[in-house]
Amino acid sequence: MLTLDGDLYAGTSVDFMGTNAAIFRTSVHSSNQHYIRTEAYQDQWLNEPEFVGSYSIPETHSLDDDKVYFFFKETAVESNQLDKRIYSRVARVCKNDIGGKRSLINRWSTFLKARLVCSVPGPGGMDTHFDELEDIFLLETKDPQNPVIYGVFSTSSSVFKGSAVCVYTMASIRAAFNGPFAHKESPDYRWMEYKGKIPYPRPGTCPSETYDPLHKSTRDFPDDVVSFMRTHQLMWEPVMPIHRRPVFTRINTPYRLKKLVVDRVDAEDGQYDILHLGTDDGRVLKVVSVPKENWETEEIILEELNVFKTQTTILSMELSTKRQVLFVSSDEGVVQLPVQRCELYGKACVDCCLARDPYCAWDGSSCTNYFPSNKRRARRQDVRYGDPWSQCQDMRDGSENAELKTVYAVETNSTFLECVPRSPQATIKWIIQPNHSQTSKELVPGEENLIHMQRGLLLQHLASANAGLYLCVAYEHSFSRTLARYELHVIPQNHMPKAQNTHPGNYATLPRSYKELHLMGVSGLTADEYCEQLWYREKRRQQKLRTLKWKQVSENRKARVRRQNPPNGPLDGGETADF
Repeated sequence: MLTLDGDLYAGTSVDFMGTNAAIFRTSVHSSNQHYIRTEAYQDQWLNEPEFVGSYSIPETHSLDDDKVYFFFKETAVESNQLDKRIYSRVARVCKNDIGGKRSLINRWSTFLKARLVCSVPGPGGMDTHFDELEDIFLLETKDPQNPVIYGVFSTSSSVFKGSAVCVYTMASIRAAFNGPFAHKESPDYRWMEYKGKIPYPRPGTCPSETYDPLHKSTRDFPDDVVSFMRTHQLMWEPVMPIHRRPVFTRINTPYRLKKLVVDRVDAEDGQYDILHLGTDDGRVLKVVSVPKENWETEEIILEELNVFKTQTTILSMELSTKRQVLFVSSDEGVVQLPVQRCELYGKACVDCCLARDPYCAWDGSSCTNYFPSNKRRARRQDVRYGDPWSQCQDMRDGSENAELKTVYAVETNSTFLECVPRSPQATIKWIIQPNHSQTSKELVPGEENLIHMQRGLLLQHLASANAGLYLCVAYEHSFSRTLARYELHVIPQNHMPKAQNTHPGNYATLPRSYKELHLMGVSGLTADEYCEQLWYREKRRQQKLRTLKWKQVSENRKARVRRQNPPNGPLDGGETADF
């Protein structure tokens, strides 16, 4: 829905049953232009559409050439009746369109639509298509005639589930509307390119002095133009995205992307478009797409936040560039999120540089908000490559800063070694140096009962061969560093005393679950200290049970005494007592 110069433009259903959808314009003031709409009950015009957004975009310096663009998805008329596919569309009308003079009275005479394609190129021309448009965002530039169009798409394929973000230029959209028309002909009524004579002025052209000084109004269009427009709204060539591929994709995830807001940010090494994406389960993703060689891009997820307590669909998002906050709404309410959270990247130059967040830079002492100003002291930032070697002059390897933690575990039991990287882009590898050995080897998932988890390494069914020094190493680009070091000691099963022999120093009360072993390792306690704590805890529990037991015995004894000796003494057979 859009309001321009006192006129309301909208794409919606115009009847109670929702069977008659239309793009219409009506006047807010009755003295202005009259009501005008698309043709009713014509599948070639609109076929069960779901409207997403609308924008007014100028084409030349003349106001008569201004057009209104509508973005929606609909059941494709190009597909057959047995295979009803959903296609995304962009349609446009001229702002000065007042309809035709005969067959298109009170109907758009400049209405055209084209397909929006968002797909991943595949081998042999078999592309993976994301056909269902979910949201659209118009990113304004210094040239008001050429904004950048961002779209969020999803797929309803039975093969896989996923979402993608594609970017379009106004040049590619205008090229599709200036290209050949689609035409339905031949005995089997297939859609094909129209190669006949196109009437003058070209259908879809606005009446203005720029292209057609002879016709001052759409009611002046010749009959052949109006007749052509009644049956040729669809363009033959689709609108392709920049580089003919998405800038961001999410495949086989538990959520779908639903909403989109884009912020263009100036960084030390250029401009970057930061995508704020809302999902159908209440998450907000902050993503930056970094251009690489051969027209490829690198997708970097800077943050992924669960905004609401329950899984709820993000309904809308608004960005305040002045206040640097993002407003997110759902059925649960509205949340305000800061777009800059540089303090989360740690207190080291390495972490700040590896984050590759255009909002943040290292100022020499901390990771703070980046402001492109010459008056401020030198900032260190490298979004394109994230190379700390070139940015952090005082950088050290960092392995000596990783504290060595000692972990005790019992043979045949499990233990957990925690390691959480700061950067989502880091690749974690575990390296073990067995006891009494100088050689090291990399641990791979599935080897020796190992499970690589999001927050660390789980070792199941421990054996004596699992003892040794474990290193958690994070790799990003050509940079690596050790995040955690664990010295694992495996206690043989035959060294364990019997369970009933419980006193400080015994291992009979050692935990059986890997969660308790993990707590023992990361809390800095030795096995003796941990077992001693468990022994005292058990001792206090038994003491409480004995106290409760004696208290209950004492209460029962007092109750029996009260029943045997009432306060007023026993009553004689002939006496009565007043109560």
